[in-house]
Amino acid sequence: MHRSAPVRDTDESELSVTAPKTQAAGVTAVTVALNHAVGEMGVLRTARTLARVNQRHGFDCPGCAWPEPAGHRRPAEFCENGAKAVAEEATLRTVGPEFFARYSVRELADKSGYWLGQQGRLTRPMVLWPGKTHYSPIDWADAYRLIAVALRGLSSPDEALFYTSGRTANETAFLYQLLARSFGTNNLPDCSNMCHESSGTALTGSIGIGKGSVSIDDFEKADLIVVAGQNPGTNHPRMLSALQRAKAAGAKIIAINPLPETGLIGFRDPQTVKGLTTGVQIADDFLQIRLGGDMALFQGLGKLLFEAEDSAPGTVVDREFVDRHAAGFEAYERHMRAVDLALVEEATGLTREQLERTAARLAGSKATILCWAMGLTQQRHGVATIEEGTNLLLARGMIGKPGAGVCPVRGHSNVQGDRTMGIWEQMPETFLAALDSEFGITSPRKHGHDAVDAIRAMRDGHAKVFFGMGGNFVSAAPDTDATESALRNCELTVHVSTKLNRGHVVHGTMALILPTLGRSDLDLSPTGTKQQVSVEDSMSMVHLSTGRLRPVSEHLRSEVAIVCELAQELFGPGHPVPWNEFRHDHDAIRDAIARVVPGCVDYNERVRHRDGFQLPHPPRDAREFHTTTGKANFAVNDLHWLPVPQGRLILQTLRSHDQYNTTIYGLDDRYRGIQQGRKVVMVHPDDIAGLGFAEDDLVDLVSEWTDGIERRVTGFRLVPYPTPRGNVAAYYPETNPLVPLDHVAERSNTPVSKAVTIRLEPASSPAGAQP
Repeated sequence: MHRSAPVRDTDESELSVTAPKTQAAGVTAVTVALNHAVGEMGVLRTARTLARVNQRHGFDCPGCAWPEPAGHRRPAEFCENGAKAVAEEATLRTVGPEFFARYSVRELADKSGYWLGQQGRLTRPMVLWPGKTHYSPIDWADAYRLIAVALRGLSSPDEALFYTSGRTANETAFLYQLLARSFGTNNLPDCSNMCHESSGTALTGSIGIGKGSVSIDDFEKADLIVVAGQNPGTNHPRMLSALQRAKAAGAKIIAINPLPETGLIGFRDPQTVKGLTTGVQIADDFLQIRLGGDMALFQGLGKLLFEAEDSAPGTVVDREFVDRHAAGFEAYERHMRAVDLALVEEATGLTREQLERTAARLAGSKATILCWAMGLTQQRHGVATIEEGTNLLLARGMIGKPGAGVCPVRGHSNVQGDRTMGIWEQMPETFLAALDSEFGITSPRKHGHDAVDAIRAMRDGHAKVFFGMGGNFVSAAPDTDATESALRNCELTVHVSTKLNRGHVVHGTMALILPTLGRSDLDLSPTGTKQQVSVEDSMSMVHLSTGRLRPVSEHLRSEVAIVCELAQELFGPGHPVPWNEFRHDHDAIRDAIARVVPGCVDYNERVRHRDGFQLPHPPRDAREFHTTTGKANFAVNDLHWLPVPQGRLILQTLRSHDQYNTTIYGLDDRYRGIQQGRKVVMVHPDDIAGLGFAEDDLVDLVSEWTDGIERRVTGFRLVPYPTPRGNVAAYYPETNPLVPLDHVAERSNTPVSKAVTIRLEPASSPAGAQP
């Protein structure tokens, strides 16, 4: 089954740049997806595997959390990047003990994340003993024993961190948080802390639940869909099909983004005959907003809606909804009427005509959906910005009606399910009390560390064991030098992984790599029973996922097995949680979930329904708002925006098209016209000239922050690009070193990766491979 892996690393000297594309998907996407899949899996494995992606009785795509349609599903219910994600997991390449014998940890640390990921699936548990240069094999029992000894040796349970990514299934997430709380800590940082935490914080305050209020069916019932700070063509390509159907049903679509994103310009649906040759224009309006201008935009639109209400009383503000279901409207109205539209134009870079046309679309729509992603959440005032967008919907009564509502688009499969299952450092008392009652444990009540605070705790010596359940914490976290230094300060780092990543070479005094099954892999219990897991999509639908591929190694364990076996070693046979039963029977886990997690009654029965089941959402279902006031809350926020300092630029980090989160599938960003390279910075041509540079110059990017620390990445190529003046874009994780650890969003503590002040300097070193 083994195939040799490529050994050639990134060579930035081969980078080439062409004009950005104007059409997404189509025949090219099909060709690229199939070539990538066949290259990783071979022809037969590709055919068998892709036919099961997102299908009933198949497995959930390990990529994004976009929901599957109810009813009929197309034969290829996946996108180009979904095919890449599946191929990455189901690859025939393997990494065994001989690989680690060949490469020292120091040698691996000099490789790029792309190279590490391309080596293949991990096949054996590996340990890096203190002072050793190479990982060596270890059996599972000894690995668990090492972890248990390290955990029991801590002076406090709060010296342990239990991180997880969105790839974990509901069953794993539920058991993982149960293990952490049984141990005595709420230190459960997760990837949501670094992406949609601002959404959850804002929505919980505004409508009483930190989730979106729409379903996939609402898109075809909407009159207006606003897509802000999001790039569906690369990050959630199946969303383009939903937008296309909405267009066909008569919806207008507004795209709000600093960069013109190809998928929102034109889309060719590769699963229709017409779509193979003819594109559909998705966005009716494109508002090219300046970085950090979204709050100003939403407040300006609020002012214009009140002016429209003055001109035609009773036609714009939904007084019935406001009077019956909302609180704080009068203060919001006073605040909006005082907004200075000239300041809004300056902050957004938009014209008065664009603002007025957008306000007119909002005022005339009977059903509006607001979608957003990292472009809003990873701002200093991201929570307030999302509150302002929600304010617009509340004023128009666009919550709890068909075709309308809030839609934070989650970026990782089951990241929302993790939170539902208890992966949060500050779960409410009702959840903890139910957990304690079910299992006879005493959960800690002291709030734990989120992702940023976890880094600080490791840095300051307050956390000594880091346990990562999936993900690539090092490459996902901000301030790479600070993050790596913090992890190296640990006594033990443990990573449950399918493939190599940067976290395996940035380690504590001792380190373990525990290889796990992927979504596509067949999971058999010790008695030979085929196990299923469940996941929650971005719209609160919960459904089963069943892998069928023969695992690449007999030494792999499922994530559920790893949690249960570790718990048995850690707590011993007298622990009240039935870990051995859970290890053997996932239905038993789901029965426990049904008794603990709100909305999960009869979980085992309902999850086996044809399309699974939808978790309750009081604002959507009954216009009930479980907030401090018992109503939907209008928020009042001072206006903040991002002026560009003289001689400086504002950086946003983003993904390439050959990338999903921190996993890099290839070296092209096809839609943006960038091939065979990643160390680029996209800058407006006038800014390049104005700063004394020329196209293709190599530069260093240096971030400036109030702590006075110089953060620098070197050897980036200047690429002229149609960005707003003063705003630039570059890929992460290469530019994560520029994001200061303490540069976080107010109230959510989310790293601010969309508003980093930088300066450009002539390159101090040539472009090349960079881990």
